[in-house]
Amino acid sequence: MSHESAHDPLLLLASASAGRRATLRAARIEHAVLPVDLDEEALLASTRRRAEAEGSPLTVGEQVLLLAREKAQAATSRSEGGYVVLGGDSMLELDGEPIGKPHTAEKAARQWRAMRGRTGTLHSGHWLIDDRDPADGGTGATFGATAGCAVTFAAVSDEEIDAYVATGEPLGVAGGFTIDGRAGPFITSVDGDPHAVVGLSLPLLRDLLTEIGIGVHDLWETSASPGSAPASA
Repeated sequence: MSHESAHDPLLLLASASAGRRATLRAARIEHAVLPVDLDEEALLASTRRRAEAEGSPLTVGEQVLLLAREKAQAATSRSEGGYVVLGGDSMLELDGEPIGKPHTAEKAARQWRAMRGRTGTLHSGHWLIDDRDPADGGTGATFGATAGCAVTFAAVSDEEIDAYVATGEPLGVAGGFTIDGRAGPFITSVDGDPHAVVGLSLPLLRDLLTEIGIGVHDLWETSASPGSAPASA
């Protein structure tokens, strides 16, 4: 499948994250979207067991890169081909432990009581698969990297935590917070790439694209309606 048409996005985002899509849209990077559904907890549990048995426990950065890779691979196998596929995943690290998506209100509230008034490291894994046809310049490359930033949380009250959790917003996002949503007032500073907080580092994406001979400016919008869903195989 060729993506020579200006109306057919080259970049395929393997994520349902509203934050990642908004980041690409704000940067005027044209893209299609193909979310994938993985059992992330089961995948991480089995990989952690193998790593621990080998005496080399996974770091939080390695865990997000693993999930980003799995998402990119799943989307690549489901698409028609011809895309540059980007998978992403994020986790907050606090006291050396990963804090992912809480999923339940009880866990979200518990996480926020642990995070308030403190600084954690947000790790965002990025995995790129060049699934373009060789005739279109495809390299077949599959590789990735992580971006990180330090996030400092305000010393929020129990009342604020309960009110935030009650909105449901933190349940399905890494770390249980969204800096571009209701939790914005609860984050006092970000040290590092601010885009990494929403799960997609634009400078890192530029670096990854450069590795396969694509300039980020080559993906700038030339037509309306970026972010459409691609056809599945």
